[in-house]
Amino acid sequence: MIVKDDNCGVSFGGGGRGLRGFGSLIRRKQVDSVHNRRHAQLARKLSAVDLVGIGVGATIGAGVYILIGTVAREQAGPALVLSLLFAGIAAGLSAFCYAELACRCPSAGSAYHYTYICIGEGVAWLVGWSLILEYTIGASAVARGITPNLALFFGGENNLPSFLARHTLPALGIVVDPCAAALILLVTLLLCLGIKESSMAQSIVTTVNVCVMLFIILAGGYLGFKSGWVGYELSNGYFPYGMNGIFAGSAIVFFSYIGFDSVSSTAEEVKNPQRDLPIGISTALTICCILYMLVAAVIVGLVPYYELNPDTPISSAFSSYGMEWAVYIITTGAVTALFASLLGSVLPQPRVFMAMARDGLLPPFFSDIHKGTQIPLKSTIVTGVFAATLAFFMDVSQLAGMVSVGTLLAFTTVAVSVLIIRYVPPDEVPIPSSLLTSVGPLLTHSGGDIGEDRAISPVEQLHDKSEALLGHPLIIKEQTKDEQNEKSRRKLAAWTIALLCIGILVITSAASAEWCPRILRFTFCGIGGILLLCSIIILACIKQDDTRHSFGHSGGFACPFVPFLPAACILINTYLLIDLGVDTWLRVSIWMWIGVLVYVFYGRTHSSLLHAIYVPSAYADEIHRSQAIHLA
Repeated sequence: MIVKDDNCGVSFGGGGRGLRGFGSLIRRKQVDSVHNRRHAQLARKLSAVDLVGIGVGATIGAGVYILIGTVAREQAGPALVLSLLFAGIAAGLSAFCYAELACRCPSAGSAYHYTYICIGEGVAWLVGWSLILEYTIGASAVARGITPNLALFFGGENNLPSFLARHTLPALGIVVDPCAAALILLVTLLLCLGIKESSMAQSIVTTVNVCVMLFIILAGGYLGFKSGWVGYELSNGYFPYGMNGIFAGSAIVFFSYIGFDSVSSTAEEVKNPQRDLPIGISTALTICCILYMLVAAVIVGLVPYYELNPDTPISSAFSSYGMEWAVYIITTGAVTALFASLLGSVLPQPRVFMAMARDGLLPPFFSDIHKGTQIPLKSTIVTGVFAATLAFFMDVSQLAGMVSVGTLLAFTTVAVSVLIIRYVPPDEVPIPSSLLTSVGPLLTHSGGDIGEDRAISPVEQLHDKSEALLGHPLIIKEQTKDEQNEKSRRKLAAWTIALLCIGILVITSAASAEWCPRILRFTFCGIGGILLLCSIIILACIKQDDTRHSFGHSGGFACPFVPFLPAACILINTYLLIDLGVDTWLRVSIWMWIGVLVYVFYGRTHSSLLHAIYVPSAYADEIHRSQAIHLA
């Protein structure tokens, strides 16, 4: 369906004729409100403290116990603390964007939900499909990583009980991991009890993990002051790899901060989302950044960076001071961190499934909410069993790079969505065809007309009423001029946002194309840089849309430094996306093509917006009121 709107040009719904296939990709849904909550809602039981526990637990995984050794040895040296700081700032850019959208659109689905509202169905489907891949592989990889750490309490993997130990299937050569599968099923059981119960379990496990990290900081600090911080007394200085090494290390440890999207996925279950979601996201990220930096500062100070064990940097550092008993405490922290990360990986996936099923893009089976626990029980069970099966049969460590695609794609589209809300927020509302019975009397009263391919135009209504206002021709002329100026501003802003994204894509692609001749790379970097700079300048100069204040749920957090902060977020995440490597993208492309087929043969034709009619937002409430009167 093509919807004509003289204020903003042409937008697309689901019932058009000539552009039906293409139009389905860019149709956008409405922010959940009292008018369009057609589905049962999740239980609002989470507080800001619960959100902090979920965010910290999902963010602090075993990476801090392993990754810092490799990054210190090969990229940053003693300047590892700066790498963690810069990575935390980069993650904070995305967190600011998430916080605003979570307040404006507090429903399940996280980045998929925001993208569907601001960009369109096609991109939203790809984001949701990528998040499904991210959470499934992430949960399986984390579960597989728990087994060797857990085995340390039994004296090694050979001493694990047979029902938990890994076994090789002789006929297939596959190493099965019963322990990993059992842990995912345990997490699934916790999630099935209810969101409050699972968040309480997450908080308990996270508290143990944080206590272990505090032990590392305090005990390591004592050893450091006692020994004189030998790790910092180096002949080659604090920056052995220079600034390039620091930024290279930041790109690696950046993925240690990406758990806060689990907080936004629970937006529909938060008691006061406008207040608690920004607090939960920002506090969790701040706590993780501070803990990461303090642990790194202690470890690289205890042992010279080139002597750190890349596999067990913290344990080996304490062992070098004769504290072998500390290995058990550190291992406890690693196991609890992995378990909390596992909870954070499994928790959001059923909610993404539920959001996509609510919109008709997946079968309605996934959108069922259990009346007792008020959670998507069926989705939780299906995703848990699937992730457990994958963890049981397959070592997904080689697929871990695919997890980053979903995360970075979500971060990028969320930043673009913030720009859209500020400059060109959707000014049309999809109305179900069932409301046609109330639209007719309304339009008769207003002097307008709506059809399959046409929406109410405020300009046309003003023109139709001009005869009644002939005594005030100057008022009519002034209003028409204001509307024309607003139309021009929206068009300029929309094209500028598009050119900004194109410029970032060009500059990041050229910067990553090491196989390309240098002169060609510099040329394309220059072209992309000019597009990026000009776009930011234009967006900084033109006025933001006045309706942004009332778009979605008003109040709550507002992302600062727009357009500069979202543009920086898009630039960083696009560069990391392109820099993932050809092998990762080849694997991801297979999953994406499967998603395209599912969308073409099911989602596109079952979308809840298939026969929607789009009308200006100013008329939506009046139409709903008319429908209520008609039904009464």
